[in-house]
Amino acid sequence: MKLRELKAVLRTHPDSAPRFVLPDGDPIPAHFHITEVGHVAKRFIDCGGTVHDTKETCLLQTYVASDVDHRLDAETFAKILDLGARVLPGDDLEVEVEYDCCVTAQYPIRDAHLTGEHLDFQLEAKHTDCLAKEKCGIDSGCETAGCC
Repeated sequence: MKLRELKAVLRTHPDSAPRFVLPDGDPIPAHFHITEVGHVAKRFIDCGGTVHDTKETCLLQTYVASDVDHRLDAETFAKILDLGARVLPGDDLEVEVEYDCCVTAQYPIRDAHLTGEHLDFQLEAKHTDCLAKEKCGIDSGCETAGCC
């Protein structure tokens, strides 16, 4: 989901309770805080030597504290995103949610839908991949290719 789409859906349902639903169906606890709105730029070289152009995202860091009475509404969430304009280059960035439950992981937002009083944001899993499969001989056995 793009940042502009996230802002639009939050403003369409300002009184709803945002809820992030993890890929396994469990929600991030309802008393989460959005503690950071970040701009992440990634430029990298893969194991086959190819340089990849920068991938930019908007990263929202969630934090679950012992403050179990805390509840974020959609209007306040949108205002927090507005504060991010000082560090974000625009609203065309894909949004990812960072959550720490045993390990810190980042999840892209797949979609949003209203479920009663909740505005559910379905998160999807990210996976690693070899971007140089042909050079590395992944399909024919990586161990003989001397790569990866």
